Amino acid sequence: MSDDYKQAAPADLGPEEWRRRLTPEQYRVAREKGTERPFTGEYWDCADPGTYRCVCCGTPLFDAAHKFDAGCGWPSFWQPLVDANIAEARDASHGMIRTEVMCKQCGAHLGHVFPDGPAPTGLRYCINSVSLKLERK
Repeated sequence: MSDDYKQAAPADLGPEEWRRRLTPEQYRVAREKGTERPFTGEYWDCADPGTYRCVCCGTPLFDAAHKFDAGCGWPSFWQPLVDANIAEARDASHGMIRTEVMCKQCGAHLGHVFPDGPAPTGLRYCINSVSLKLERK
């Protein structure tokens, strides 16, 4: 993938353009609502400071200062960087009821949010590494 992610991409790009911009795994997770295997992603145990951006469009999503080890194998955050950059939807797939988290700018699937996180929010944004790009400080 090139650094195209730094330029915001409209949500209405077609599948062929997304396939051109993303790796096959990024496309599968971010555009087809897939999930990477736990404990395999680039950022699940990363403690580097910086801003996590959407891999598709570059929208800033999470601050590394809000990251915590939830023991689940995916990067977990107790709050988004900016609430307005995150969209949520009911997800009833896989026999569960969950809240899906997406990039509001381009609609990329990021992961899910659960009500079992730490204070002060009590939330756990469980996010696929492959849906993110860390801009290190």
